[in-house]
Amino acid sequence: MSEKKIGAEPVYDARKLGTPRMLVLGLQHMFAMFGATVLVPILTGLDIATTLLFAGLGTLLFHLLTKFKVPAFLGSSFAFLGGYAAIAPLVDGAPNTEMIPYACFGVACAGLMYVILSALFKVFGVQKVMRFFPPIVTGPIIIAIGLTLSSSAINNCNANWLIAVVAILTVIGFNMWGKGMAKIIPILLGVLVSYILAIIVDPAVRANVATSVAEAKWFALPIVWENSVFHLFSSGVNSGLLLTAIFTIMPLSLATMVEHIGDVCAISSTCEQNFMQDPGFHRTLLGDGLATTLASLFGAPANTTYGENTGVLALSRVYDPRVIRIAACFAIIVSFCPKFAALISAMPTATIGGVSLVLYGMISAVGVRNVVENQVDFTNTRNVIIAALILVLAIGINYSVGSIQISEHVSLSGLAVASLVGIVLNAVLPGKDYEFVQEEKGSTSVDFKV
Repeated sequence: MSEKKIGAEPVYDARKLGTPRMLVLGLQHMFAMFGATVLVPILTGLDIATTLLFAGLGTLLFHLLTKFKVPAFLGSSFAFLGGYAAIAPLVDGAPNTEMIPYACFGVACAGLMYVILSALFKVFGVQKVMRFFPPIVTGPIIIAIGLTLSSSAINNCNANWLIAVVAILTVIGFNMWGKGMAKIIPILLGVLVSYILAIIVDPAVRANVATSVAEAKWFALPIVWENSVFHLFSSGVNSGLLLTAIFTIMPLSLATMVEHIGDVCAISSTCEQNFMQDPGFHRTLLGDGLATTLASLFGAPANTTYGENTGVLALSRVYDPRVIRIAACFAIIVSFCPKFAALISAMPTATIGGVSLVLYGMISAVGVRNVVENQVDFTNTRNVIIAALILVLAIGINYSVGSIQISEHVSLSGLAVASLVGIVLNAVLPGKDYEFVQEEKGSTSVDFKV
C-alpha cells in the first residue's frame, strides 16, 4: 500500500502494510491495554506477569473461537473487583494468598455463565435475540461505555495536565495531519512523546523509571501455581468457602455479559462489519467466557473485551484481527520480561490519562454514529425515553453511588443497570418503529429498518 493511502481508507488486511508496520500496530494495541490490565492485579493482589500472560493467551483463544474474525483484545475486567474484595481482601496491602484461589474459582464459574448464554444464542439464533438490541438500545449503551470510562481518564490527567495535554495533542496532530504510517499509530506516538517529555521535566518520573527498571529482572516466570485453583484443590479445600465464592461472584457475570454485547456492537459499528451475525454472539460469548475461566484457573483476573483497543481501531482504521493477535503475542512475551513490564508500568499516570481521554471519546463517538447511521427517530417519544434512561442511569449511578447493591456482596454497575433497563423497556414499550432485517443469504450484513 502506498504512503498516501495509509490512514486514508480502512484496512481489513494489514499484510499489505508489511510486517514491520504490523508489528508497530500490534505494539500500539499493547500500550493501549497495558495500564488498565495491570491495574486489576495491583488492586486485587494477583500476579501482574500472570495477568499479562493470560490476557495474551485469552485473546488468542477468543480469536480461535471466533474464527479469527473479531478484532478484540481481552484484558483484565474491573467488574469482578467487588467479588475479589469480598472473598480475598488485601491484608495490610498484601495479597491474601490463602483466599485468592477461592475467589479465582468463583470467577472461573462466572466464566461458564457465558457458555450458557452462548448456547442460548446458538439455539434461538441471533435474529430472534437481536430484536432486543436495536440501535436505540445499543447506540446509547455504546455512548455510555465511553462516558462512564471518562472519569478515570480525567483523574489520570489530573496528575499532570501538561503531560496529558501533550499526549492528547500528539494523538490529534498525527491522526489529523500525519502522513503514511504516522497517521495510523497516533496512540503509540502520543505515549512515546509524552513519556519522554515527562522523563525530561519531572524528576519524580525520572527517578521512578530508573529505579523500577534497574530493580527488575530481565527474565522471570509468571506465578501460575500459588494462586491457581489447581493448587487449592491439591492442598485441601474448604467446601463452605468454595460455595461462598461461587454464590458471591457468579451473579456478577450477568452484568458483564450485557457489557460484552455492548462491546461487540461497538466493535461491529467501528469496523462496519456485523460480528453479531458472523461469527455471531454465540462464538464471542464463548470466547470471552472460556478465556475468563482459563485465566482464573491459573490465578489471573477475569478477561473482557477492551474498549481502549476499540478506540485504537477507530483512530487507526486498521481493522485486521491479525494486528490484535500480534498485540497478544507481545503481552505474552512481556509477561516473561519484568524489566520491560517495569518500563511500561512506570509510564506516567498523566500519559495514560491523555491517551485514554481520546480513546474513550472515540467509543462514545462510535455510539453516536450508530444512532445516526441507523436513522433512529428521536421525535418518537418511546425512543427518547429509552435513550434518556440508558444515559442517565449509566452516568448517574457511575458518578454518584458507583453501583447498585443487590445483596451484601453483589452489585451492578451503572452501565449494567442501564443496559438491563434499556433492553426491558425496548421489549415492553409499544410503538416500535423498526424491524429486524437480514439481507440476502450468505451476507454478513444485518440491519434494522427504521
